[in-house]
Amino acid sequence: MTCPLLYRFRVIDRIPERPSAAQVRGTLVHAVLERLFDMPAAARTPAAALELLGPEWERLLAEEPELATLFDDEEAGDGAGVEGAREEWLAEARAMVERYFALEDPRRLEPASRELYVETVLESGLQLRGYIDRLDVAPTGEVRVVDYKTGRAPRADFEARALFQMKFYALVLWRLHGTVPRLLQLMYLGNGEILRYAPDEADLRATERKVEALWKAIRRAMDSGEWRERTSRLCDWCDHKQRCPSFGGVLPPLPSAGAGSAAEGEPLGPERDDL
Repeated sequence: MTCPLLYRFRVIDRIPERPSAAQVRGTLVHAVLERLFDMPAAARTPAAALELLGPEWERLLAEEPELATLFDDEEAGDGAGVEGAREEWLAEARAMVERYFALEDPRRLEPASRELYVETVLESGLQLRGYIDRLDVAPTGEVRVVDYKTGRAPRADFEARALFQMKFYALVLWRLHGTVPRLLQLMYLGNGEILRYAPDEADLRATERKVEALWKAIRRAMDSGEWRERTSRLCDWCDHKQRCPSFGGVLPPLPSAGAGSAAEGEPLGPERDDL
């Protein structure tokens, strides 16, 4: 929905992208909040969460050694160089973790699931799947879908777009279990705001129609080979700007069938985006 050509580069061509510092920080903060709930309830304090930052960063580095060069091209504003950029980045991660505790008290929660993989197939045969950050289930059975965002809450006129991902998850859960989640909750750790939405069946039917239409558009582009770029301010942060015709780039040839491109039947899921 952001840019069909970007979808092609990521999903059809599968051109590797270098993760940004903001994306990796989001991954780190998500990992800390997930590990926090491994602790006994009484131990889930701000100090305990902050102590997890170092070990979780080391674990990420062990899994993806290339992250060690994340700050090689960064320069701290005070001239401190790579080390200064790294410290500033970690300070922002610490602030986000602390901000989480201003939004809720994890000592009073016991999530039913974390990083929950969900998958369903619609009547059309389209397969949907994704990972939910957290699922809370009340003693009375009501379900709350929770997602952490390490950016800032959107303006009111962009809330619908932000909620699409959450409605997608709610649609999958509804089709899996036959019950509409009671609440969708986006927690913005960039500025300490919460966006809540209570969906109903009409919402989820509309989401299903939107998902089906989106998949039809993807299939048309696959059949025609035309993936049109959609320029916006986000282009300044795009790894593929040099390939984009809108900026003088030349499109690479489409990969041949069976060469690692997205195949027919590729499950559809919302892109993980923590910016």
